[in-house]
Amino acid sequence: MIIKEELNTNLKVCSRCIYDERVASIEFDENGVCNYCHQVDKLVKEYGTGQEKGKKEFFEIINKIKKAGKNKKYDCIIGVSGGTDSSYMLYLAKKWGLRPLAVHYDNTWNTAIATENIRKVLTALDVDLYTHVIDNKESDDIFKSFFYADVAEIEASTDLALAEVMYRAAWKYKVKYVLEGHSFITEGITPVGRNYFDGKYIKSIHKKFGRLPMKSYPLMTFSKFLFWSMFAQIKKIRPFWYIDYNKEDARAFLEKEYDWKYYGGHHLENRMTAFFHGIYAPQKFNTDFRNNTLSALVRNGKKDRLEAWAEYSQEPNVEKDLLEYFKKRLGLTNEEYIRVMSRNPKNWFEYPTYKKRFEFLRPLFKILAKANLVPMSFYLKYCFPIKKDDKK
Repeated sequence: MIIKEELNTNLKVCSRCIYDERVASIEFDENGVCNYCHQVDKLVKEYGTGQEKGKKEFFEIINKIKKAGKNKKYDCIIGVSGGTDSSYMLYLAKKWGLRPLAVHYDNTWNTAIATENIRKVLTALDVDLYTHVIDNKESDDIFKSFFYADVAEIEASTDLALAEVMYRAAWKYKVKYVLEGHSFITEGITPVGRNYFDGKYIKSIHKKFGRLPMKSYPLMTFSKFLFWSMFAQIKKIRPFWYIDYNKEDARAFLEKEYDWKYYGGHHLENRMTAFFHGIYAPQKFNTDFRNNTLSALVRNGKKDRLEAWAEYSQEPNVEKDLLEYFKKRLGLTNEEYIRVMSRNPKNWFEYPTYKKRFEFLRPLFKILAKANLVPMSFYLKYCFPIKKDDKK
């Protein structure tokens, strides 16, 4: 029952969401439902997402956070970007009676809207901010390295750096819990495909293609990752995996209460991220990550499936002059940009990574994930072998 005709495509598309056969490691059951839809169903059952089971388990965690943070200035860390999820997480944390410290990794590509959103929400909620700002030339050198390497993960350094900075802040203030705003209900769990990153990958790409020393960048090595999770035992909690969460309602609340501004789309609060999603991934790699959010909306009954496919089939909205900004920041001529964009894409597995170590230590990471010492999404994405044919 694979639906093709109604979506006006020759691709094999999931009968429940809009993931198609181009998605890495995708499989379809006899009813045409993809394995990623089944993954979401299993996680809902396991975490009791939006149900009494999930709510009860989560508020038991809240009590543990309060107990662990007794007599400390802060009892939890929350990474902030100026986006919907992290902004609303700050509000909820205060509502739950927690004392969060907001943490921000500034890769120097923030939009003015995102910066203002952070300021407005933190001021209104009286939350302190811990910020790590990388040297802008060093940041650009890392981004440029990934561009020259012809791999998709041009902004991977940002995601890993934020995780490392949150761990550092937690260690500095003796905080045992990090709250993250990810929701597999509203975002899904992005297949590894062209979405891989770890410390060895970032270091190896930069060593080969970079020109400046990596000094201010907070690199998370394998040993640091094990230190934070096993020795420091800093727990990673994702409240939206347990409780009911509606992103549209959250956005409306933020706009009303804090004069928070929407930045135009998922992950577009940062200009490098916007370049990646709107230009780089679609044009060089024929990969459009909007299918993650759109598929989630379809699964949740928030968007009609045909409507979602029609939106996915349209070109992404791109900020005016974003491409020129990217080329100017990285010192690229038009000819150089076209030359690199025209080259054949490469994949993350063509460069050194920790992937084999993660796979070898899968039993350990399963235990750590069950204990919330590493994200469950890390275990599901990084600790299982992937066929090269599926690394799309």
